[in-house]
Amino acid sequence: MAMAISIREIDHIVLRVRDLDRMLGFYCGVLGCTVERRQDDIGLIQLRAGRSLVDLVPVDSELGRGGGAAPGEEGRNLDHMCFRLETFDEHALVEHLGSYGVESGSVSSRYGAEGYGPSMYIEDPEGNTVELKGPPAKIE
Repeated sequence: MAMAISIREIDHIVLRVRDLDRMLGFYCGVLGCTVERRQDDIGLIQLRAGRSLVDLVPVDSELGRGGGAAPGEEGRNLDHMCFRLETFDEHALVEHLGSYGVESGSVSSRYGAEGYGPSMYIEDPEGNTVELKGPPAKIE
């Protein structure tokens, strides 16, 4: 009998980046990720994002050169990624993002791994779309 695959959550995503310092500033400064591991010799910086990782690979590094052209208007490596937030306070989020010059999208109820809940879209410095998603809505 074949093994059944059971996925629990996103383990990591890999973003090929043009401006590493700017991307580190966004993911660590704005979103609160922390640098967990660096392998500068090959071009890999792994950031802790809750229980998941976001790997940043500079396009001019050993790893990055293997992926072709840099991300841009005509080509992306990713549609969007979604981070599940512990809490979702729209006003506080908008204020926080604005303090870093990040424009926040409108909040809508969207379906995710835990059902419908509030979410908003933002963009990182290189144009990748990041969804910030709150806890599922309570059904009365």
